Amino acid sequence: MPLDPIIKRVREFRVETGFTPLYTMSIDAARKADAETEATAWTWHDHPEEIFELSVPGPAGEQPIRVYRPQSETPLPVLMYFFGGGWVVGSLETSDAICRALAKMVPCTVVSAGYRLAPEHTFPAAVEDCYAAVKWVAEHAGELGADGSRLAVGGDSSGGNLAAAMTLLAKDDEDGPEIAAQVLVYPPFRAYADTKSMRENKDPMFFNAYSSEWFWDVYLAERADGESPLASPLDAADHSGLPAALVMTAEYCPLADEGKDYVDVLTGAGVPVEFHHYEDLTHGFLALSSILPVARDAMGLIADFLRRKLA
Repeated sequence: MPLDPIIKRVREFRVETGFTPLYTMSIDAARKADAETEATAWTWHDHPEEIFELSVPGPAGEQPIRVYRPQSETPLPVLMYFFGGGWVVGSLETSDAICRALAKMVPCTVVSAGYRLAPEHTFPAAVEDCYAAVKWVAEHAGELGADGSRLAVGGDSSGGNLAAAMTLLAKDDEDGPEIAAQVLVYPPFRAYADTKSMRENKDPMFFNAYSSEWFWDVYLAERADGESPLASPLDAADHSGLPAALVMTAEYCPLADEGKDYVDVLTGAGVPVEFHHYEDLTHGFLALSSILPVARDAMGLIADFLRRKLA
């Protein structure tokens, strides 16, 4: 299908203003450019009454989390959310608008986890940090006024990759948290995947095949590290017993075929999956929820999925 008209206008604006892909920049320049494009809080929904940050123990010392807590007379379920940015750029600010929206739409307590970035800290540093945060929140949810027995994980782009890795770790950890659901929005599921969608999506105005390769190159100390299922969840030996999943993909995203492959693998392993493919959208469409009605609809689907799975 043709690009959504709003996405098309975004592309035209980028062409007119000389948009520069992150993969052509230095790490510092890419981080600066990414930070400058972070969206402000959306106005189309209510916001949680309390937002605060804490430091929690991690494998390399204290690490930040940001808590989004709606007003409630009873403890709310918890969504652990991981921001995107290819494990190289991004911060708690990157997913702030998404976390604010979901906290009120579900409603639930959302905890956004900070983690170490590559290349200073290559794989599996981000995975280890995120899992430490998940375990801490599951054990200390009561201190946050939340119910740690009703826990989901989620993320978009590389954050979705990290969320999938959390479910694999928790499954194999006898003392791990019980995760009830996972929300995976256009994530990479296999390092250096050679798929039709990867070969076809090379538009420099959007996240593309070159972006994907660049992020993997920076994230992994060695290419062989990508064979780990914690980097490439598609390559896990056994997907049975994983929590129910919501998977979203987009037509103009190089990662689309990996998403469909993961849906097929989970379904084949008996995992309940809800799959939504958006034929006229690009990678990163959730970030456009302030101007893109279909992205707001997708947010509604995520909220409905979490509401049902965390009931």
